Amino acid sequence: MKSDIHPAYHEINIIMTDGTEYKTRSCYGKPGDTIRLDIDPKSHPAWTGQQRIIDTGGQIAKFNKRFAGIGARK
Repeated sequence: MKSDIHPAYHEINIIMTDGTEYKTRSCYGKPGDTIRLDIDPKSHPAWTGQQRIIDTGGQIAKFNKRFAGIGARK
């Protein structure tokens, strides 16, 4: 097996949408880095059965601003 071709596998922290935290191992970032989840099994409609709009980074507002005039008659 070739040496030094595999990514570093280390422990990171995961913070769920409700604030709970746990540690797991991953190739993401550096040892001790933190990932804050926007969507997880506790908030995703596929698992909760509730539909809601999650506007991450204002994408819906950007879409509405960009296409506000389409279909409007003057």
